[in-house]
Amino acid sequence: MEDSDLQTFGAELPLMFDGMKLAAVAAVLYIIVRSLNLKSPTAPPAITYQDTPLSRYLLKSCPMLSKEYVPPLLWGKSGHLQTVLYGKMGRVNTPTPCGIRKFLPMQDGATATFDLFEASGEHRTGDDITMVICPGIGNHSEKRYIRTFVDYSQRQGYRCAVLNHLGALPNVELTSPRMFTYGCTWEFGAMVDYVKQAFPQTLLVVVGFSLGGNIVCKFLGEKRSNQERVLCCISVCQGYSALRAQETFHQWDQCRRLYNFMLADKMKKLVLSHRKFHGHRCLREFYEKESCVHYIHNVCVPLLLVNSLDDPLVHQSLLDIPCRLADKMPNVMFALTQHGGHMGFFEGDVLFPQPLTWMDKVIVEYTNAICHWEKKRRLCKTNSHQDTRT
Repeated sequence: MEDSDLQTFGAELPLMFDGMKLAAVAAVLYIIVRSLNLKSPTAPPAITYQDTPLSRYLLKSCPMLSKEYVPPLLWGKSGHLQTVLYGKMGRVNTPTPCGIRKFLPMQDGATATFDLFEASGEHRTGDDITMVICPGIGNHSEKRYIRTFVDYSQRQGYRCAVLNHLGALPNVELTSPRMFTYGCTWEFGAMVDYVKQAFPQTLLVVVGFSLGGNIVCKFLGEKRSNQERVLCCISVCQGYSALRAQETFHQWDQCRRLYNFMLADKMKKLVLSHRKFHGHRCLREFYEKESCVHYIHNVCVPLLLVNSLDDPLVHQSLLDIPCRLADKMPNVMFALTQHGGHMGFFEGDVLFPQPLTWMDKVIVEYTNAICHWEKKRRLCKTNSHQDTRT
């Protein structure tokens, strides 16, 4: 090369490096935008329901179901970040509600435990209402998202009973070689029976989070008597069919296989000393019989099913179960949000989330609407009987 060519090439080097830097910055920004899903628009939940007087009343009385869910701008549209923050942090500015721990001996020698939290004030209907709550996998009443929800519900006039999954509390030893499973309803049923006996006038609102959603729907569908005195049920972020979910956890889509490894590692210490499948012949039969999908069609009380489209743990193919259910059953309403991850549903402006999540508010708003609906229905029935006598 001649000297003039070398000089020209040397002069162009800084420009080339500047161009490479701009390309690298652009690539990084593109990856950030894609990974954080920043271009995804906010939208109201997609609601599947049958057109009935109750559903019309609920949509009118529950504005949270019809207005946009707005997650924090910088990270809230990423289902992964919503899920990770829920898993690692739970909630922000978590309150510490004061409850009483109850111990219930089971027939097989196990000891079920739950925490009972009294309402902070009277419910707006004047009725005695208890929320019976089943947490997510390996969770209990001391988890931050449970404490946040319980505190909010107490302030709205609800007594709360929260199941501690068998073997989940770190300082409570097992009294039998059995721990909680995906669909065993024995402990939850024992807690519900205790609440019914201890508070004969109370009405029940059944709430299940993630795995707990499967348990509560299965419990209500197992026997019609389990639905006595139940006003409604709300299930959040469950997968409906363990067998179908198990197949999707082997896929790398949405890093689902990685989440599978993380969940397995979390449960490893609990499972090692309890290798039974409750008498089932194989794992496939265990998953099949433990799933609420075979019982949920027996639920007759108002039932709200909530899922998020970007939930990395619940594959989108599983969401046809609640969608078809809401299409066929007049008591079922299915709310599917665009964002929220798995049990996240954080709200906020740009960076910092609010203490209460969209999920907390929706559950209480829906429950309040159902309580008012049932109160009016009972009053109309009483007045009708009185008119008949006169």
